[in-house]
Amino acid sequence: MSERHDDQAEAAADIAAVEQANTAFYEAMERGDLDELSGLWLPGEDLTVSCVHPGWPVLSGRGEVLRSYALIMANTEYIQFFLTDVGVSMTGDTALVTCTENILSGGPAEDGGELGPLVGQLVVATNVFRRTADGWKLWSHHGSPVLADSDDDDEEEDTPS
Repeated sequence: MSERHDDQAEAAADIAAVEQANTAFYEAMERGDLDELSGLWLPGEDLTVSCVHPGWPVLSGRGEVLRSYALIMANTEYIQFFLTDVGVSMTGDTALVTCTENILSGGPAEDGGELGPLVGQLVVATNVFRRTADGWKLWSHHGSPVLADSDDDDEEEDTPS
């Protein structure tokens, strides 16, 4: 029974570490800290990382992925993520995190020097992590927009043909 308890404790510790790595990813984005964000991705040119931002093509390779985040950070004055529906699945040294990113962002300052209008967006995301000697590192991020039903669609369905 002790061995089973040890396995459960180890699995719980792994899940907690993956959740922390996932949180660190979003916190680095919120702060616009590209150096920290870079340290969260798998290192090395021999490993292919990938990323899909909503509406973007697949980005492959560490350099291309990190350039995309530099571009996003350079053009986003404010961003905040509220994560919901977070789930963690693990097998061996690979972990899969699914979540809904409830994003609040603002564009560049307008003429008056104030932050541009804030925009809300829902994105469902899958983040894949690999265990390394330095902890859990991002291998892949995939975000897809959530398409909300508009009220106009509901009215059309209620109207007889």
